[in-house]
Amino acid sequence: MKNLNAKIASIPMIFTALVIFVGCTAWTIYHSFTNSRLLPNNNWVGFDQYERLWDTKRWIVSVGNLAIYGVCSLVISVIIGFVLAALLDRKIRFEGVFRSIFLFPFALSFIVTGLVWQWILNPEFGVQKVLQSLGWENVTFDPLYNPDLVIYGILIAGIWQGSGLIMCVMLAGLRGIDGDIWKATRVDGIKTWKTYIFVIIPMMKPVFVTALVLIASGIIKVYDLVLAQTSGGPGIASEVPAKYVYDKMFNAQNLGQGFAASTMMLVSVAIVLIPWAYLQFGGKKND
Repeated sequence: MKNLNAKIASIPMIFTALVIFVGCTAWTIYHSFTNSRLLPNNNWVGFDQYERLWDTKRWIVSVGNLAIYGVCSLVISVIIGFVLAALLDRKIRFEGVFRSIFLFPFALSFIVTGLVWQWILNPEFGVQKVLQSLGWENVTFDPLYNPDLVIYGILIAGIWQGSGLIMCVMLAGLRGIDGDIWKATRVDGIKTWKTYIFVIIPMMKPVFVTALVLIASGIIKVYDLVLAQTSGGPGIASEVPAKYVYDKMFNAQNLGQGFAASTMMLVSVAIVLIPWAYLQFGGKKND
C-alpha cells in the first residue's frame, strides 16, 4: 500500500486527537447538562446550567470584558504589528536588534508580563508616581484600580506582549512581496502609503487572516494576565470567562457550571475557526 509507513506513523496522532480532544470535548459538553458538583454525575438537568450561567452577573461582566479586550486587541495589535513590520521592511540599520527587542516580550510568560505591568501601573511607584515627581502633581493614571478602566490596563499588557509576534508574521508577509511591485509603483509615482493600503495589504490577505486567528486564540483563553494583575478585581470588574471557569470548577467545586461556561468558550472558538477555515480552504477551492 502506498505511503503505508506514513499512515502507520500518523495513527498515534489521530488516536490522540480523537480520544483526548474530541472525546474530552464531548464528555465536557455532556456533563454541562448535568448538576455535577465536586464529582461528575449523570443527573440530567437540561439547560439549567446555561440558564443559571447567563443569569449570573459575574459571567455577563466576563463576557463584556472579553468583548472589549478582544476587539481592541485585534485592531490595535494588527495595526502596531503591521506598522512595525513596515518600518523594519525599509531595510533600516540594526534591523536584527530592533526585531529582537520588539519580539522579546513574547518570550515572557503571561504571569511575568502581568506582574511587570502591575508594578508599572501601580500608582504608588509606577507611571503615575513618576509623572507626579516630574511636576504633574494632579495627574492620575491608575487603570488597574479603576473599575471602569481596569480592562484597558490589562489590554496594555496584552498588546505589549503580543504585538511582537504579529510584527514577525507581518514582516514575513512583506518580505514575500515581489520587489518588482515596489519598482512599478515608484515608476507610476504612487505614494508609499497608498502602495501599502491599495496594493500591499490586499496581497497580504492570508497573512492578516493568520494574524487574526493567532490573536483571537489568545484572547479567548486570556487568564494569566488577569490573575497576575488584578485577580479579577476591583470586585468583579476585570473578570474573564477563563477565570470564571477555573473558579467554578476548582474553587466553588461546581463542575456542571464550569463545564457550561467552558462549552460557551468552545462555541466562541468555533465562531473564530469556522470563518478562518472557510477563508483558507473554501475560498481556494472555489477559485
